[in-house]
Amino acid sequence: MKPGVALIAGGGIGGISAALALSRQGWRCRILERRVEASEAGAGIQIGPNGMRILEHLGVRDALAPLSFAPQSVQMRDGRSGRLLNSLPLGDWIANRHGAPYWTVHRADLHAALSTWLASTTNLEIKHGFEITEIETTASDVTVRTSDGQTATGDILIGADGMHSAVRRLTFGTFPRMAAGRIAARSVVSVNDAKTAALKDHVGVWLASGAHVVHYPVRGGAEIALVVVTQGAASLDGWNTAIEASAVLNSVSTLAPELLHLLAQAPAWRQWALTTAPELPKWSKDRTVLLGDATQAILPFLAQGAVMALEDAEALGRALDQCTSINEAFKSYELARRGRKRRVQAAAARNGWIYHLSGPAAMARDLTLRTMPGSTMMASLDWLYGHRP
Repeated sequence: MKPGVALIAGGGIGGISAALALSRQGWRCRILERRVEASEAGAGIQIGPNGMRILEHLGVRDALAPLSFAPQSVQMRDGRSGRLLNSLPLGDWIANRHGAPYWTVHRADLHAALSTWLASTTNLEIKHGFEITEIETTASDVTVRTSDGQTATGDILIGADGMHSAVRRLTFGTFPRMAAGRIAARSVVSVNDAKTAALKDHVGVWLASGAHVVHYPVRGGAEIALVVVTQGAASLDGWNTAIEASAVLNSVSTLAPELLHLLAQAPAWRQWALTTAPELPKWSKDRTVLLGDATQAILPFLAQGAVMALEDAEALGRALDQCTSINEAFKSYELARRGRKRRVQAAAARNGWIYHLSGPAAMARDLTLRTMPGSTMMASLDWLYGHRP
């Protein structure tokens, strides 16, 4: 179909990736971001080969390389004793198997790399402080408005504005989110401490009854991103609520001393409540389509949330390029993505359940981890990391 003007609600990873994907096909893209400035502090991202292939296609891999890290393995440990249960290969093993590496990066670095590429592209622009409160669609275009009178008009509107998407609410109505019974806290620490530096070469996953901890290197290995997930419910808006370090440490106080030493290095913590939502019956209406977490948020237990947004962006760009009408393109995009995201969502939820097992079930889990080769476990995820549209 003939390229036109794409309005993209949301200037995060999904929104910028969609803009880059569409601009390569001649679309003029206007990113409308409600925040005045980006806030990505204290957050890490794991990007498997399925995401790295897209970053390479978008042209941002080289810019990101100096601030990324390629961990050698995922080390699964018993959270209380610190005992190594299994080491799942990454590094050269996964790069050779899937034709792309497994990188860990700081969210701000990925966002900056995407934004730098965006700034060098002539048919892209971003408008900050643009919070959509109204959407009006006609036979020929779609117009969005803010409460202070700003407007923007385009041929299509892409809702890449996250799990609390205004575009989804204004297009499809309210779909209430439900607590997933988990609270997560995140931080980033320097590797200057000797004991901390020893952990920088791998992704660590520490399993315990009702809790787990994940850590991995970012900023080229100079820092380590931390995520602590515990059971519980909380009413938290957004994902940037401050929490005292003592509260985080007390929530996992029975875990291994070496892990607690790592967590104690964190200068500040942010927390958020994990939530789920009913699946939307469809992702598009008229000239509006959803992308990333706005379609169906994925729990973070498979490290695929950001990567699914990258995959969505590529798939939407491909559909708009190959189809003859907007309606056909949106249907093709959803057909290509819904089943895969549903499978990823289910696998992530299953991991979250497995990580927090206790009693005999946890013993059975640990026995499986100790006896099954790590390469076999990673090969079972070929459907995930080997995905090629």
